[in-house]
Amino acid sequence: MSVIGIILVLLVGVVATHWIAKALGGRIALPLVQIAAGAIIGLTTDFGVRLEPELFFVLFLPPLLFLDGWRVPKQDLKDNAVTILSLAFGLVILTVVGVGFLLHAIIPAMPLPVCFALAAVLSPTDVVAATAMAANVTIPRRMLRILEGEALFNDAAGLVCLRVAVTATMTGSFAFWNSAGELAWAATGGIALGLVFARLVSLIKLWVVARLGEDTSTQIVISLLTPYGAYLLADMAGASPVLAAVAAGLVMSWVEVGGEALALTRIRRNAVWETLQFTLNGSIFLLLGEQLPDILSRVSAGAAESGRADLAWLLVYMLVVTAVLAVLRFAWVWVSVVIWLHRHPDLANGQRLPNWRLVTVMSTAGVRGAITLAGALSLPLALPDGAPFPSRDLVILIAAGVILVSLVVANASLPGLLRTTKVPPEPHHDQQERMARIEAAKAAIAALAKAGQKGEGKQGDAKQGDHLAAVAAVADYYQHRLSQLQPEPSMATGEERLHDEELLHVVALKAERAAIAHMARGHRISTDLAHKLLREVDLAEAAFQTASEG
Repeated sequence: MSVIGIILVLLVGVVATHWIAKALGGRIALPLVQIAAGAIIGLTTDFGVRLEPELFFVLFLPPLLFLDGWRVPKQDLKDNAVTILSLAFGLVILTVVGVGFLLHAIIPAMPLPVCFALAAVLSPTDVVAATAMAANVTIPRRMLRILEGEALFNDAAGLVCLRVAVTATMTGSFAFWNSAGELAWAATGGIALGLVFARLVSLIKLWVVARLGEDTSTQIVISLLTPYGAYLLADMAGASPVLAAVAAGLVMSWVEVGGEALALTRIRRNAVWETLQFTLNGSIFLLLGEQLPDILSRVSAGAAESGRADLAWLLVYMLVVTAVLAVLRFAWVWVSVVIWLHRHPDLANGQRLPNWRLVTVMSTAGVRGAITLAGALSLPLALPDGAPFPSRDLVILIAAGVILVSLVVANASLPGLLRTTKVPPEPHHDQQERMARIEAAKAAIAALAKAGQKGEGKQGDAKQGDHLAAVAAVADYYQHRLSQLQPEPSMATGEERLHDEELLHVVALKAERAAIAHMARGHRISTDLAHKLLREVDLAEAAFQTASEG
């Protein structure tokens, strides 16, 4: 099938599977529906997509990771940084070592470096799958943010460990210090290059806009190209392109809080990114399902590579590896929570041991996804001497099986676990939001006062009276917001005064935006709250600008 045909089938499949999942009432998570649909496509058509891992990584990862880095609440990342980094790096390394030795014990025919390679592709959780699996269940906010943060950063550690294991298989040797240095450079270099590249792009954009004006379409295209630039730059430098894309998203989120772009640009850009995210997420799972028939065709070869002809042993390997992954994750999370309770007795409320149900949820929600399969498929076909890469088909089979088992278990168990679990109360940010809205409204009133002063003496008496009446009407609107914090449309009399009021609303909204940016940059409010308030301001400004132009 042609590339155009493949793209069209994927787009139709994304829409159709979303409708099917909705019709099922969310009982089956969308990723599972899409994997099933992909498998049906692979069985019944000559779709024939050959999943090239390098191309897959470059096409899908940069925008999705960039967007997650852009949208994940930065305060939550900061508050949970120790937990997130311990899961993203500590747990990954423990998983590679523990599962690697386990695989070699139960499958002696698989060389130890290859066992470590399989453990490396299984170690990172998948941010796309984790977010999608949590879409229809109520997961505590802090837990969800930890899962998202972990999945954003653990790909780097997993892929570096994979590269080290493959190198050991190809060369027959393992250099510990070189591997440790490679991991350190991958993490620090990837983050640094992503931060610098994104900041440079933002500065160039601001410089060009200041001289040539802002074009909405151009700004959207630049935002789409930024993650690819950061990803490819880090890849060429031998650093982690995954972390570079995430870091670029974090920078752009911070730049966005400044509110320099036009309201219309942000509104349209958000729509484009939401559509792109929806399409790419669905396409990933459809492609994952489409690969299953081809993977199943390797069952006999995989069984032969394991040294056991009985196909039932393949299922045993998949279940054992999935169980061990869950046990290791459960133990790591349990110990992490115990340490946290010990270090924060004032917040523990006398609790000394973790809630085992919440730890189980945390363990079950760490699902594997398309990144794991792409990593398995990225294994070389042959060794330097021309011999086939050992146990390659077996690695791919086990990886695919663990993905499916982890998704099915999460889909079946998460709703029940959360329904019977006493969830700790979430911190409320109502006071912070109320404070931010009050300060923004006061900034708008101050801007209106300046606008009224500028209008005095510059127009005829009639015009000046209409202008001051418009200022008063808009100011009354903001005074009402200060008292009620619920906007109501202002009343206007006369066409010219209505037009004047619309322009003054835009002036006031720009003052609101500046106040919100100032609070966010001063760390007085969280970036996610700032984005929420800025989106409200953008929508209001776009509406008033459209009305005034009409």
